[in-house]
Amino acid sequence: MHVAELWLTDVRSYESAHAEFGPGLTVIRGANGIGKTNLIESLAYLGTQRSFRGMPPDTMVRQGQESAVIRGRVQHDQRTLLVDCEISTRGRSRAQINGQKVTRGRDLLEVLRTTVFAPDDLAIIKAGPAFRRRFLDDVMVARRPKLDALRSEVEKILRQRNALLKQARGRLSDDVEMTLAVWNDKLAASGEELARERRSLLDAITPQVQMLYTEVSDSEQTVDVRYRSTWEQGELAAALDAAREDELRRGVTLVGPHRDDLEVRLNDLPGRTHASQGEQRSLALALKLGGHLAVSESIGQAPVLLLDDVFSELDRARADALVDALPPGQVFLTTAGDVPASVDVEQTLEATTTGLHRADG
Repeated sequence: MHVAELWLTDVRSYESAHAEFGPGLTVIRGANGIGKTNLIESLAYLGTQRSFRGMPPDTMVRQGQESAVIRGRVQHDQRTLLVDCEISTRGRSRAQINGQKVTRGRDLLEVLRTTVFAPDDLAIIKAGPAFRRRFLDDVMVARRPKLDALRSEVEKILRQRNALLKQARGRLSDDVEMTLAVWNDKLAASGEELARERRSLLDAITPQVQMLYTEVSDSEQTVDVRYRSTWEQGELAAALDAAREDELRRGVTLVGPHRDDLEVRLNDLPGRTHASQGEQRSLALALKLGGHLAVSESIGQAPVLLLDDVFSELDRARADALVDALPPGQVFLTTAGDVPASVDVEQTLEATTTGLHRADG
């Protein structure tokens, strides 16, 4: 799959922009703050209807406007598909595929999958467990879009269960006990299934992560990635029963997949606290590329790889190593400077205040 053409209207810094792309590597070059990341964000939005920056979609609308449009021509399985996404500051945003309204988010994933690596992805290693869970779940859904329903179901159950615990105000009445038992059964079933899917994904990517870390860091350090559950012993249902008193007192669900973590260790030490900045960036890259390869293997073709400003904090050796580790498929790479000479660039676009222009004119 690859994005063959992109149109932007009133998307962040772009009043209007248009560009055509080949299936290889496109370098997007321009000064800092000119809008390179906005382009990467738009490409990712085509497949997810979500900003990878973690911001509400309506923040992508250019200041002073009420709506923005992202349109992409996508080549997928020898078919040409036109994806239209309208983002509104008033009401819900909309998406269409070949003029047909998209009613499920996973329908877009069936057309276009993307892997994004941006400077903020260092949080996968440095920040709290929520970032690592989101990484796992995003890759899990990219491999099997139907699992998006499972993720949504767990989130819904947790909202309902937490609301009940909060309303109980520490008191276990007969009504609360009966209703809590219902939500416990639902969370135990869906939560254990979600944890199993995460572990299955981890089994698939762990060997790749070690290989990729060796490549992008040009070192022989040992990487270990483990799934840490809040109910290591026994079943989730039993753990929920054991935690009931504490949960009633605190008004929140304390055990379940929403509290689990992905432990990343380097030379048997926690990467979060003991790895250097460069090592942490290499670990994050290895995880993202490992997920990318797992999705490629699962669906039989490579997602579009979006690399935002990856060279800015890599030394020359790591930058060259990253280039050598790039998988086949369509790649977009933004930079404020030059790329390593070994990069096989299909085209270079200059991002300016007036839009996107081919570097060769």
